[in-house]
Amino acid sequence: MPIIQGIKRINPLDINKNVSIGVAFPLDETNLFKSTQTEKEQIKSNLINVLLTEQGERVNLPNFGVGLKNLLFENNINLPLLEEKINQQINLYIPNVSLANVQTGLSEDQHTIFISIVYRYLLDNSTDSIQLNFN
Repeated sequence: MPIIQGIKRINPLDINKNVSIGVAFPLDETNLFKSTQTEKEQIKSNLINVLLTEQGERVNLPNFGVGLKNLLFENNINLPLLEEKINQQINLYIPNVSLANVQTGLSEDQHTIFISIVYRYLLDNSTDSIQLNFN
């Protein structure tokens, strides 16, 4: 029996362009709710949502969120603890990705936090990344 090489798995929702999967971030003032059309777009939006949401902010999920905005006013930021918290939150609340790498860093003046996340989609094993800078 021959083996088919290069099989590509696609989420059925990605095929129908008339269906929106979710809400994209950031929200803007002209079109408050921009929709996502593919699962990959929604996963990226979900990652940003987990990072920016404060714990206790989400109804019925009091432990949801990393709470990066609160870190901006901290004198000392424990970067290894922040990386661990990011890993835990993404593994718990976004199960359709696998984290490849999470890196955090501070600028020389300690006023900017750099966060870089590399992840892999479990559906098709493709990789993507996001980088957030807070100052």
